[in-house]
Amino acid sequence: MRTLPHLFEDCVNKYSSNVFLLEKSNNKYKGTTFKEVQEKVHQFAAGLIQLGIKKGDRVALFSEGRNDWVISELGIFFAGAVDVPLSVKLTEPVDLVFRLNHSGAKYIIVSKSQAKKILPLKKELKHLEKIILLDDLERSEEFIIFFCDVLKTGEGFLRNNAAQFQERWQSVDENDYANICYTSGTTADPKGIVLSHRNYTANIEQSLSLFTIPMFWTTLLILPWDHAFTHTCGIYTLMSCGASLASVQVGSTPMETLKNIPVNIRENRPCLLLSVPSLAKNFKKNIEKGIREKGQAAVKLFNAGLKIAYLYNGSGFNRGKGFRIFLKPLNDLFDTIIFKKIRENFGGRLEYFIGGGALLDIDLQKFFYAIGLPMYQGYGLTEASPVISANTPSRHKMGSSGILVDNLEVKIFDDEGNEVPAGEQGEIVVRGENVMQGYWNNPETTKETIRNGWLFTGDLGYFDRDGFLYVLGRFKSLLISDDGEKYSPESVEESLVQHSDFIEQCILYNNQNAYTGALIYPDVAAIKSYMKTHGIEADANMPGVILQLIRTQIDQFLKGGKLDGIFPYRWLPATFAVIEEGFTEENRLMNSTLKIVRPRIVERYQDRLNYLYTPQGKNIINESNVSTLLKLLQ
Repeated sequence: MRTLPHLFEDCVNKYSSNVFLLEKSNNKYKGTTFKEVQEKVHQFAAGLIQLGIKKGDRVALFSEGRNDWVISELGIFFAGAVDVPLSVKLTEPVDLVFRLNHSGAKYIIVSKSQAKKILPLKKELKHLEKIILLDDLERSEEFIIFFCDVLKTGEGFLRNNAAQFQERWQSVDENDYANICYTSGTTADPKGIVLSHRNYTANIEQSLSLFTIPMFWTTLLILPWDHAFTHTCGIYTLMSCGASLASVQVGSTPMETLKNIPVNIRENRPCLLLSVPSLAKNFKKNIEKGIREKGQAAVKLFNAGLKIAYLYNGSGFNRGKGFRIFLKPLNDLFDTIIFKKIRENFGGRLEYFIGGGALLDIDLQKFFYAIGLPMYQGYGLTEASPVISANTPSRHKMGSSGILVDNLEVKIFDDEGNEVPAGEQGEIVVRGENVMQGYWNNPETTKETIRNGWLFTGDLGYFDRDGFLYVLGRFKSLLISDDGEKYSPESVEESLVQHSDFIEQCILYNNQNAYTGALIYPDVAAIKSYMKTHGIEADANMPGVILQLIRTQIDQFLKGGKLDGIFPYRWLPATFAVIEEGFTEENRLMNSTLKIVRPRIVERYQDRLNYLYTPQGKNIINESNVSTLLKLLQ
């Protein structure tokens, strides 16, 4: 099936009575079957047609994950229109206005909580004719329509114009546009990535060449639904297998919604989960907190179990092989007495996570693998719909981004555009039916990104001799020393945070300098706790003591330290600047997929970075660091 409407109709024929969507109502999850979803999709699409939506019109979708999200998007597709999914994390009016005006969205479908962001902007949205509200709202304007009324309109249209409806949805071609997905704006204006129906259906087929999803499986979609990762791997891949997907119970605030996730996991008992590094870290923190609350004996037992599991598992590729076979009985024992109980908190049916969105620290991969909940790292980008590679239950190596999906060409090019052999680093370039159509109304950037059919990802990577792809980071993020040598900073940054009690966030910086520097946002709560435990007063000497503690933890990676040899010394920070604000979505130093926006950070802190390369700045106990710490810890 080469279009999403045709794929959905095929799924309804195969899995008519299977539960497709699960949503919490009256404090209990209720299932909606494929057949029931089809009825609403047809009604909504017919309602859009009756209201005047034509083939190729753009309709934006701005809502939290819920049944009506899927019904709305499929309805847009059946009407022959193009969906413009928007992240619920967008809060700035300028971001919303740009996306809606740039895409030329004629209608927007919004939930109650997101409507508050859109309604005040109506006069600035030059193409927008109607707002379709998914929920009741005490406001009446002629441009506002309610979702339930669109369904009723569609019901009438289908009774009298069934042939016209059939003709419309069956006229959708595989090359017709399905989505315009806007990037998170890590540079100037965000780019609208145009994905066709065939881009999606091809990538669904490719994803299923790596993973088998039984039709009785369920997932809870805990990531925003507009993300390409959730979109393809969550909604449409599970749909094509007849499986079920549940939405997170939406709270009155984003924090309340986040707190609902562990509860909803236990209620739905998912068989797989999609995750990103930020969620993985939160899961790990909560697991470790639960162990600590059981006392020191439990902590020691847990750590002993991890040690055995790490050794037994190896890289995953060599799990239980060679001398490791002798560790199996002990590993199984620890699994029974400790790790199995942890898995019960995830519902007891969870087979694995699929990790995407950004590079996942290898220590996190080892941790989840040890407790019997492997997090199989994958790699992709929205421009590729998005899946390019992934580790799988049958073939995986921790630290890698896995093996390639079927029917996709991937090469590694050097700076001159020549293909390099396995083991050598270069830019990852891909070619296949999942590669985007281009950037909406941006032919110049499209030409730069797609050349001779090849998508130039901008990511640095290499293949090992076993065919596993390793992704090292973004080309534009590379550290460049004064002799021209380059290095990707992401893995160093992840490890610094992972192995330091006092570093909450950091980025490295080296732009043709003699040494590498860093911006560090300290873990204020951890520092205050340490000061209290060790009787450190908040006096004039305190900043120097804390700065030296941070320095000591960085020095673990240097010669003689317990983490010596993991990274080349020249890329570890010789000095650092303490900053008084972390990287967040609110201050635009992190995007909606929780990746740091490096160019903005460098621009904002350029003066502090320049100061690191002065004699005063190279000494970590400098005036700027001291004053910043005093503010943070007062």
